[in-house]
Amino acid sequence: MQVTRLTNGVRVLSEPLPDLTSATVGIWVENGSRYERAEQAGISHFLEHLFFKGTARRTAAQIAQEIDAVGGVLNAFTGKEYTCYYAKVLREHLPLALDLLADIFTQSTFAAEEIERERSVIVQEISQVEDTPDDYVHELFNLAFWPGHPLSRPIAGTAETVARPRPHRGGRGARPR
Repeated sequence: MQVTRLTNGVRVLSEPLPDLTSATVGIWVENGSRYERAEQAGISHFLEHLFFKGTARRTAAQIAQEIDAVGGVLNAFTGKEYTCYYAKVLREHLPLALDLLADIFTQSTFAAEEIERERSVIVQEISQVEDTPDDYVHELFNLAFWPGHPLSRPIAGTAETVARPRPHRGGRGARPR
């Protein structure tokens, strides 16, 4: 594996596998649920969802269509320590995968209507975990093992923290009220 540090401090890890016809690329960000305050619980996961809802160049449908057209996968996951945005494609489609990841990661618009729509999607996800004993037992274990610590909280937050509107702070993609 090769480790390269860019002039802006970003670390790039790469490992050429010339016998493979596919490529996987990902952006790993140190912003998992353990870094959230109690009232922010679930915000990292929430943002992970929003990155796929449209950019300055592409709608959510265009993002999905472009990756589907080449048989690729574009997805993300949030953990306690980090969030990862990744793409898997045939080697010849690596430029598209890189472009899509860069676009969603740097040009997402975070439209107000998408934020509101995604609240209900995530609350539904939370309910599904609570209705699945083999998933929910992990949530209960974390609550008991890490009492009062950010690691005790569910990665997706709670229905209450996700449903709570956050104060408007401006910034990229923000709309004045």
